[in-house]
Amino acid sequence: MLICKVVKPLVSTNRIPDFEHKHLQVVLDGSTQKVAVDAVGCIPGDWVICVGSSAAREAAGSKSYPSDLTIVGIIDHWDPEAAKSPSSSGAATAATPTAPTPSPGTAANGGKT
Repeated sequence: MLICKVVKPLVSTNRIPDFEHKHLQVVLDGSTQKVAVDAVGCIPGDWVICVGSSAAREAAGSKSYPSDLTIVGIIDHWDPEAAKSPSSSGAATAATPTAPTPSPGTAANGGKT
């Protein structure tokens, strides 16, 4: 699956009959523009989940459908900047647990203040 951003609709009046009346959308996969069949009714600016290969054909309605990219979901909340954080770049980071600081008069300091 891919997370893509919908750029704009793509209108093609000359299509093979198997495409029926499915809507097409131009989507951005990183910096690459692709055309996807819109199976969910998204609009420009939406962040969407796309599937490819045989899953795209089936999601578009039939295994014989001529699609290699189909939009199957609209993402409700997506922050693309959060995806670019250092922890998502594959760099291993280890969090070191810290012990809570005991407050005065607790058993940790013998009850003495």
